[in-house]
Amino acid sequence: MITAICAIALAIIHLFSGKLQFIRAKPRSRWLSFGSGVSVAYVFVHILPELSKAQITLQSSLNTGLAFLEHHVYLVALLGLAVFYGLERFANKSRQRNQKAGKGDVTALDVFWIHIASFAVYNALIGYLLVHREESSIKSLLFYSFAMALHFVVNDDGLRENHKQIYDRIGRWLLVAAIIVGWVIGIGTVIHQAAVAVLFAFLSGGIVLNVLKEELPEERESRFWAFALGAFGYAILLLAL
Repeated sequence: MITAICAIALAIIHLFSGKLQFIRAKPRSRWLSFGSGVSVAYVFVHILPELSKAQITLQSSLNTGLAFLEHHVYLVALLGLAVFYGLERFANKSRQRNQKAGKGDVTALDVFWIHIASFAVYNALIGYLLVHREESSIKSLLFYSFAMALHFVVNDDGLRENHKQIYDRIGRWLLVAAIIVGWVIGIGTVIHQAAVAVLFAFLSGGIVLNVLKEELPEERESRFWAFALGAFGYAILLLAL
């Protein structure tokens, strides 16, 4: 029941974050930078240490194929980062081609569908991991849900920037549905703890890339101090509780 509430809350946040006018400010809203910092802190303080422990404790119980992934769990995180870097470059190149062709600062329709399909899988993974996490306590669930809620606000802003009106008409609804679908699959399945570690590793790489691509470009005019406050404040909270 608690995971269901969290899944619905994440879906609602993703659906209505575009209504928050203050996050569209220029220079970049300090709240987006703060949310980015929280997301990154969760990855480095919570997910990566859990992956390190899983690598040590589970390797002996796995078959050869899974043992390779568990032993190289950080390569899976690197894969997640590389996949979403490629998607971002794909979308940016499409926007540039359309601008040169006089079709506006927006991605092509085929690029939109590829981008949204990829983020739907990403959101479904986040929904799935509401049920299957490295640590199954309520405290862990709430920390995870809060970090992912802010991460969704950041992702939503970036996707809307790339795809404009079609994202609001279609894209966001598909991403909201993906969260619920991921949660439903999680309720109905049980997987090996090593597989959970691999999924978390891929997610952590995706989170890091999706945060940094929003914060680093100069034209974003990001707020460093807001990012640092979110990162270090949430890190301290995670370590203290």
